[in-house]
Amino acid sequence: MARCTTFKQRLYNQNGDNQPDITLERTYSIDLRSVCPPSGGDNNLSPLDYASPVRFDNTYFKLILGGRGLLTSDEVLLTGSIPSIVELVKAYAEDEDLFFAQFAQSMVKMGNISPLSGSNGEVRQNCRMIMTMESCIFIDISMLFSSSKMPCSMHA
Repeated sequence: MARCTTFKQRLYNQNGDNQPDITLERTYSIDLRSVCPPSGGDNNLSPLDYASPVRFDNTYFKLILGGRGLLTSDEVLLTGSIPSIVELVKAYAEDEDLFFAQFAQSMVKMGNISPLSGSNGEVRQNCRMIMTMESCIFIDISMLFSSSKMPCSMHA
């Protein structure tokens, strides 16, 4: 599920010209507008894969090929400048077994990634921001007054 605030610009002002994203399939765009009005409704939800929202399959890729990718990041898989990504979208849309096999391989690879820990890692209060020495000093001092432990020793 995605909140309207994450895709509303595609419906009403994709390129800053008060026009919808031309890559969105027309009927899909109209349906989305019924869920996400031009103003308000930012917390309204729409499924990322409306055709099979509770099933694990390759429908997501088929939707992208049909101009029904919800997020801009979905559409860029097809319209982006990396031909090999476009070919993967097409291959996964056509061959569900291929998608399943490569998804399984990817999950195994990710499962074998060793997390960073100790002085090799970093605990962040805000995952979108890199820790700085100043923020670590603040965290270390604030830890004196709370029961939680969030070390910044890797910056010492």
